[in-house]
Amino acid sequence: MRRLSVLVFLGCVLFSTPMPLAFAQAAPQPLSMTDQQKAEMARRVRQEFLHAWDGYRQYAWGHDALKPLSKKPHDWYAHSLLMTPVDGLDTMILMGLTPQADEARKLIDTQLNFDQDMYVKDFEITIRMMGGLLSSYQLTGDKRLLELADDLGRRMLPMFNSPTGMPYEYVNLHTGAVRGPNSNPAEVGSLLLEYGTLARLTGKQVYYDKAKRAVVAMYKRQSKIGLVGLGINVETGKWTDRTAGIMGGIDSYYEYLLKCAILFNDKDCERMWNESAAAINKYLADQRPNGLWYGQANMGTGKRIATYYGALDAFFPAVLALGGDRERAAKLQDSSYLMWNLAGIEPDSLNYAAMQIKDANYPLRPEIIESAYYLYHYTHDPKYLVMGQTFFDSLMKYCRNDVGFAALSDVRTKQKADSMESFFFAETMKYLYLLFAPPSTLDFDSIVFNTEAHPLKRNFTAASN
Repeated sequence: MRRLSVLVFLGCVLFSTPMPLAFAQAAPQPLSMTDQQKAEMARRVRQEFLHAWDGYRQYAWGHDALKPLSKKPHDWYAHSLLMTPVDGLDTMILMGLTPQADEARKLIDTQLNFDQDMYVKDFEITIRMMGGLLSSYQLTGDKRLLELADDLGRRMLPMFNSPTGMPYEYVNLHTGAVRGPNSNPAEVGSLLLEYGTLARLTGKQVYYDKAKRAVVAMYKRQSKIGLVGLGINVETGKWTDRTAGIMGGIDSYYEYLLKCAILFNDKDCERMWNESAAAINKYLADQRPNGLWYGQANMGTGKRIATYYGALDAFFPAVLALGGDRERAAKLQDSSYLMWNLAGIEPDSLNYAAMQIKDANYPLRPEIIESAYYLYHYTHDPKYLVMGQTFFDSLMKYCRNDVGFAALSDVRTKQKADSMESFFFAETMKYLYLLFAPPSTLDFDSIVFNTEAHPLKRNFTAASN
């Protein structure tokens, strides 16, 4: 499958040579959608969100997540942090699911308690919990949500007390003890949107300063050619893995450089993004006969060391589009769509040079949908609606069950896994809905999404640099 003789863009494709079944089935799609058809798609997405939410409510209420195959609750730690209600609340608000949103907000307001003697992961708790609380506060004005975000932020601050200022991987919410010196750029550099917003809303500048210091500390340790690696020790500042790329472990570090420049008018972040983007496109971009991809390189030399691209990498077209590089974004999104159609739903990782699946999991990830949404916003090209229809149909066909949607352990066999993470509510269904919903549902240009798809309002003055 290295040679693809494609006459028209993927989504409405005529193949001049016989193609594998997975590609052929994706071909006969409409070129455009009427407003009525888009409204119907938005309605269906909203209905399926409700289907999954009702499953959570029936079998896992008060817990972090529902295991959709065993119909049992799942908690990340010893005590529930209500991860699915917090993560999914702003999606319900945007969808107009008022009774469900009010019920979830009441649960959060009365039951969420961060005073727990347990270690939590800095990155995931920040993007899911703090991001969700801040976004929902801005949408509702419920001051209890901001109080909870502030309480969480205060309990998380000790994670920044490393010799470098880069955060430890885990912090104890009750004692403030930290552990986990081995981290990565994403976990170090994907905190400023949330802590910066918290600083603006509470007037506590320490939140911004701590998170900004971590970003700058990471940037200062990039290589001479402008790349970062996959692993770093936050105590010594030494790299533990010098593999550069845009994959998980690095991805949202780059995303937040651009988004913090936009949200806070932070000129340091703008400069760091521009310099990083130039290095990414110079050393990681990989134009192949089957499309544009981004692979891996040695951070010191820029020499390519691997040709892997996956579901998490598919966030990058959205970032490129947001940064103004729409042509490159469109090309990369076409490659992501090619990856999706290889097995009828995307694998977690693909060797794009051989078009062979490396990691066959599909954990219900949203990034490819996110990029379709961004590109449709900027271009109004109906092919991105076609892509969205494909993504939705695949979820319905392969992942839906009687109480929700299940991850896949193997996209080739479509074997389901007993997992429905909170980001399915926060991101996957939100981006699908916004792709088809009227633009008035959310003013794209007045917000910045954090990496968990929580919209944060762009109503702040310039940051102190």
